[in-house]
Amino acid sequence: MNRIDRVTAILIQLQSKKVVKAQELADRFEISLRTVYRDIRTLEEAGVPIIGEAGIGYSLMEGYRLPPVMFTKEEATAFLTAEKLVEKLTDEQTRNTYQSALFKVKAVLKMTEKDYLDTISNHIEVLDNPYLPKHHDESNHIQTLLQSIAERRCVEMLYFANHSQVDSQRIIEPVGIFLQATAWYLIAYCRLRSDYRHFRIDRIKELKNTNLGFSSEHPSLQTYLPKFSQRENLTLVKILVQKNVLRYFGDQKYYNGFVDQKDRGEKVEMTFLTASIRGFAHWFLNFGEYAEILEPIELRGMVKGIVLKILEKL
Repeated sequence: MNRIDRVTAILIQLQSKKVVKAQELADRFEISLRTVYRDIRTLEEAGVPIIGEAGIGYSLMEGYRLPPVMFTKEEATAFLTAEKLVEKLTDEQTRNTYQSALFKVKAVLKMTEKDYLDTISNHIEVLDNPYLPKHHDESNHIQTLLQSIAERRCVEMLYFANHSQVDSQRIIEPVGIFLQATAWYLIAYCRLRSDYRHFRIDRIKELKNTNLGFSSEHPSLQTYLPKFSQRENLTLVKILVQKNVLRYFGDQKYYNGFVDQKDRGEKVEMTFLTASIRGFAHWFLNFGEYAEILEPIELRGMVKGIVLKILEKL
């Protein structure tokens, strides 16, 4: 990237956030801090009102805006690709909001770029994974949760707990949301349990804002997720599988906690961390005649028990 393009990109980034740290700019453009300072001075000399505070970062004076920028063909295509993902993986309100934003992006494109997007749109698609259950949740919980996070307000929800098969009314302090496989999850501080909990968003039956604010400083989502994973009760499983059946595993091995595999001649030693050893035992039966359980011993007994129950009914 030449200097003119970089300085322009820095100005765009300054407009995208309230405060931008010099190190963020250095990391993004792979330049030194000294170069960042020089580029900032260039913008200031051009009349851009930049406010810089030592140890905090740079920001633009309130009210300063440039006219809409022109997007490149590649940038517009990236927006279009993201639209396909948003359409499949989010709720109706988020889909509609993103589509509205994309219309504004298309509005500033040249006619040739608009024609290009119309053409390429039919050549990008996101398909459902046949190995995963379909979630047709049309609730608009995602935007409500994000708003409550931004405003630091509690939400009240009626939640269906799959493990107990009962509904519970809870007041929670949302921390963040994340997508795993095809389902969205919420991490929040639950006032009913006085601890952090995770919830499947498509199992929230009712959700409404409250007037209750919260002042607690919760950990960021990125900080909490590793701790959350460590709290899960995972079991180490090792199996030996014939190579000629590996192609039938597909993505199923990942959904059962696949971690690593090692070549053992005509066989492969596979390692898993599973949250449900009984669920793993049932999955193992799909290919059990071509595999051997190395550990844990408990899994062997569980598989034998399932087989005996099956034999009793044959």
